[in-house]
Amino acid sequence: MTTSPHAANETNGTKRNMVIKKEPKTYSIIGAAMEVHKVLGCGFSERVYQEALEKEFIRQSIPYEREKPLKVNYKGEMLSAEFVPDFVCYDSVIVELKAVEQLEDLHRAQTINYTHVANMNVALLINFGAKLLEYERLYNPKAPQLR
Repeated sequence: MTTSPHAANETNGTKRNMVIKKEPKTYSIIGAAMEVHKVLGCGFSERVYQEALEKEFIRQSIPYEREKPLKVNYKGEMLSAEFVPDFVCYDSVIVELKAVEQLEDLHRAQTINYTHVANMNVALLINFGAKLLEYERLYNPKAPQLR
């Protein structure tokens, strides 16, 4: 759990608090989220933050797709079930938003599973529900890392 303002908890499976150099793509996404949180604060629904973040991505020229449906591959077969992350930015970063009092392991597991299914290395789990913006970089332990 993050304890300092705007601090990230780098996570790969169960390893936490890893020191990883800043990755420009995730860094820019986090900056946009910080701007949204600075303007709106906490207390709104996830959908409000999603719409505001989309507007900030446009302002900052961050390429994104909102609610891009992604198929799940099960043993070589595509399932009809899809998952829909809040955003996919730069065609390579899953962005999952929450507006909760505190991030839980279930949120982390869901986001890490998104990286597996999408075959992406990194995801951002961003929580607008706390007094200070919380975010975590989560890495797909089955994919080569962007470090």
